[in-house]
Amino acid sequence: MKLDRIDLRILSELQKNGRITNVELAELVHLSPSPCLMRVKKLQSEGYIVNYSAQIDISKLGQTLTVFTEVTLKNHRRIDFARFLTAIEKVDSVMECHLISGGYDYLLKFVTPGIVEYQTTMERLLDMDIGIEKYFSFVVLKSPLIRTHLSLDTMFPG
Repeated sequence: MKLDRIDLRILSELQKNGRITNVELAELVHLSPSPCLMRVKKLQSEGYIVNYSAQIDISKLGQTLTVFTEVTLKNHRRIDFARFLTAIEKVDSVMECHLISGGYDYLLKFVTPGIVEYQTTMERLLDMDIGIEKYFSFVVLKSPLIRTHLSLDTMFPG
């Protein structure tokens, strides 16, 4: 499916507000409601829209700690990467996992109640013998900018 400017505008608006009504969305992208809904359903069926969720202000729930962790594996066979990923997918505090190029293999983002819970998680991962050679932790002190949506018209000009 080739996306046009209207499709990109629909995706952009849905990124900003997934609860927007079809009528409001149609107005914003300059379509009538019926064709707008058809486009949204097509974008969903083609996999461009994969999920709708609520963004929660976790600071209102209690104190948390965010840690970015660089992980280097001992070996670099396909089975080693698979074993590591299988274990990481089961750790609820891992919010993101990126296989990257450079001086280490993975960049993980953890969100935990505190430093003790983070360190306990890392010790448990090391004890599981999933191939971690070394890791470096970077505790987030402050996050002055977090974007929740991409500027699609800038990234993918029509």
